[in-house]
Amino acid sequence: MSIVLVVNSGSSSFKYQLIDMDREATLASGLVERIGEPVASVTHKTGGETFAREADIPDHTRGFEAMLEGFEEHGPSLAEFPPVVVGHRVVHGGRRFFDAAVIDGKVLQDIEDLIPLAPLHNPANLEGIVGARDVFAETPHVAVFDTAFHTTMSEASSLYALDAEVAKEHRVRKYGAHGTSHKFVSEETARFLERDLDQLKTIVLHIGNGASMCAVDGGRSVETSMGMTPLEGLVMGTRTGDLDPAVLVHLSRRGGYTIDQLDDLLNRKSGLLGLTGSGDMRDVRQKANAGDERAQLGLAVYTHRIRHYLGAYMLLVGGADAIVFTAGIGENDAQLRADVLEGLEWLGVKLSPERNESPSRDARRISADDSRIEVLVVPTNEELEIARQSLAAIA
Repeated sequence: MSIVLVVNSGSSSFKYQLIDMDREATLASGLVERIGEPVASVTHKTGGETFAREADIPDHTRGFEAMLEGFEEHGPSLAEFPPVVVGHRVVHGGRRFFDAAVIDGKVLQDIEDLIPLAPLHNPANLEGIVGARDVFAETPHVAVFDTAFHTTMSEASSLYALDAEVAKEHRVRKYGAHGTSHKFVSEETARFLERDLDQLKTIVLHIGNGASMCAVDGGRSVETSMGMTPLEGLVMGTRTGDLDPAVLVHLSRRGGYTIDQLDDLLNRKSGLLGLTGSGDMRDVRQKANAGDERAQLGLAVYTHRIRHYLGAYMLLVGGADAIVFTAGIGENDAQLRADVLEGLEWLGVKLSPERNESPSRDARRISADDSRIEVLVVPTNEELEIARQSLAAIA
């Protein structure tokens, strides 16, 4: 059997999945959170059951030991289903990693060197790798980078109009993010449509608390909305997305904001939260439906930004074959999908209201039969994509 353990590590938590790649079936999954706090929690799911407990978990190594205890107590047995590789999500690979990489000392050093480009993410990813290698010392480990899928973008797409020497010295360019999801969804779209991937033009809308779009032409990323960091692009749960950079100068000069305060404002106190008072789309939607004008305006800004990028990407790829919604909001919010595509019949996009309202959780077509451009909902599965790439890396 080809069993892969997938790890997605944060600074104080990590998620995991044990996947049987012969069937691409999840055998178990779980979450270890509040690492380093007085009381941490461990959740292990398998066989349709959920097992939760509290524990003392001072660091990631102890967290992985707690995960092993979950397998020992509730199954499946790792002696019976030993992982042949452990796959790790790493947010930023810069221009060093164009594909998944088997982890050795050099790869660890490179991930650490790239921390300035992803200070919120790479340190946590690194902690997870170190902790997992302590526990699974005899098993190969693979890093799968969110940025790798976007390394196919042209220099015209990737460069900012900043002084070239300054940009080069400080590695300022567009790297993108969510690449693992965009790659998975674009490939699943080709399977669903029974089309050759290298002949398909797809625009993927990964709309969750973090949100990004990607123009995929022939299986290659040609443009994406996130930039040097995951802050650029669409309006998100707590992030601004696109912003005139002079706003930061203005806030610094007139408001006395420090660099740390600006970072906090842009990443944690803006987006839907800043516009409406809530960063949760479900709350915002409920308020808007009840007549809350602030929520209605926030949704209008949110939708306008998505439509802005959709139009640009349609032009960029010369007309898409498919527009695909994915991630938590994209998969579940039928009203958002309808608002984004409203009035685009002239472009060849015609939504089926009945299909769009379907509560199905499977990959599905939501466009009308006479729509020239296919519109789909395709659930993302980043863990499965990480597992696929991890197996390929050690093959």
